[in-house]
Amino acid sequence: MGASVPGRASTNEAGIECDVVVVGAGFGGLYALHRMREIGLAVRGIEAAPDVGGTWYWNRYPGARCDVPSLFYSYSWSPELRREWRWTNRYAGQEEILNYARFAADRLDLRRLIQFDTRVAGATFDEPTARWVVETDRGDRLRARFVIMATGGLSVPNTPDIPGVADFAGEIYHTARWPQEPVDFEGKRVGIIGTGSSGVQAIPMIAKAARQLVVFQRTPNFSVPAHNRPLTDEDHRGFDDGLDSYLSSLEQSDFGRVPPTAFTAEVPPRDVQWARYEQLWREGGSGGFLKAFPNILVHPDVNEVCADFVRQKIRETVKDPKTAETLSPSGYPFGVKRLCVDTDYFDTYNRPNVELVNLREEPIEKITANAVDTAARHFDLDALVFATGFDAVTGALLAVDIRGREGATLKDAWSEGPRTYLGLTVAGFPNLFTITGPGSPSVIGNVITNCEYHVDWIAECLTHMRRHDLATIEPDGEAQIAWGRHVAEVADRTLFPKANSWYLGVNIPGKPRVFMPYIGEGYRTTCKEIVADGYRGFRFGGSTRALGEAGK
Repeated sequence: MGASVPGRASTNEAGIECDVVVVGAGFGGLYALHRMREIGLAVRGIEAAPDVGGTWYWNRYPGARCDVPSLFYSYSWSPELRREWRWTNRYAGQEEILNYARFAADRLDLRRLIQFDTRVAGATFDEPTARWVVETDRGDRLRARFVIMATGGLSVPNTPDIPGVADFAGEIYHTARWPQEPVDFEGKRVGIIGTGSSGVQAIPMIAKAARQLVVFQRTPNFSVPAHNRPLTDEDHRGFDDGLDSYLSSLEQSDFGRVPPTAFTAEVPPRDVQWARYEQLWREGGSGGFLKAFPNILVHPDVNEVCADFVRQKIRETVKDPKTAETLSPSGYPFGVKRLCVDTDYFDTYNRPNVELVNLREEPIEKITANAVDTAARHFDLDALVFATGFDAVTGALLAVDIRGREGATLKDAWSEGPRTYLGLTVAGFPNLFTITGPGSPSVIGNVITNCEYHVDWIAECLTHMRRHDLATIEPDGEAQIAWGRHVAEVADRTLFPKANSWYLGVNIPGKPRVFMPYIGEGYRTTCKEIVADGYRGFRFGGSTRALGEAGK
């Protein structure tokens, strides 16, 4: 295999030969570029944005902030990066996270490997040469032994098809594609559609500026306070002191949502649960709630106490009883949709310039040049914000025309839902890797550490292939089916499938209803056991000597 590609990647090149193409320059893609270069491979990165950062480049809406504590939302593998970067807040905002990505890319000298402002249009596996032919929207044609899709689980915006939206003459924004320049809502009548994580963060900020804010809500979401604050020297010392233990824990567990004791744990008395939730509410953050009791996500009675607690907090906060009732989630368990973390979200509905519209009672019928009409009312608006989330987990992968053996498309292979082995590979698509793909912990837990694990696994796999002169790797079809069945069985033992969430893809019309993340403990252990057992469930093929090496 060849050496690292020298110089900054440029556009409009044809016939580029390399060992690895990495698609995406978010945290997973950046680490993949670093690791592939580190093990001696010629690697190219392709990124649609003009800069690094992935979702943190595009999602710059007011209030955009990570819901994982910033000290942990960092690369765990590099002592140098940890020493040289200092987070300022308990929960970092979008700008600070983007600056961290830029810092990492510069510190690791990765920009010269990346071709920016470029989208991958298609990738086709050429069987005679066992190489992928990757084509971009700029006319580039790259040939590589391996393709790593680091496109992210939350990167393709979902914009609902509402009649008349094209006729709206005012400003239209999507939280996942926010302009780089500041947006001024001062004195304007603004409507926002969606109250998921992005909406919960944006609504309080927009309400402070807008003359009027109309919130169009279909489904209320559970949300807990962040209680964000500046980090102190003591916070940093405490993190440093516990770092070895934290890094060790990453090797022992991937922090799945459902621990092994979930199904045998006793149901705590209601008052014990209530006291614990009160403590966690004062502390802030979502992690404590999701792990407050081992059976909170599998036992309906335990879960309902927590749901009651949050609903009570909403009633205590929101002054108007009808509004409080509309904001109170019901009909699905706590924590099985993405748990929101907010700053003054429920308090915002006490503002005189904020109005909540319940779309279950009065759905949107049409959008006109300057208004939104529901079944019951007419709302004149100057600006409209879509906080309607993403085509999650699979959207970015299926946006690329990926063709494997005999021209089979990934779109057809996943027509009944995504099928992978370990969320890393797909049968019939040799040498194609999906970082945090469906069937892995992916968007569950700390995405950065999930990305790191997948990149390290891929790096070790490619090193193994080079050592044994192996040309291709792909999963056995039966092993893939068995893994998909296991992912579904784990989910079905929990409360997760009882909610219409984007984990199941139900926010996208026509998308197969399949629970996409792996939510059990022991994922990393399973991956290690498979490797130790001679890459059980994988098939290796061919010899690189017979096929010829890229870069020669």
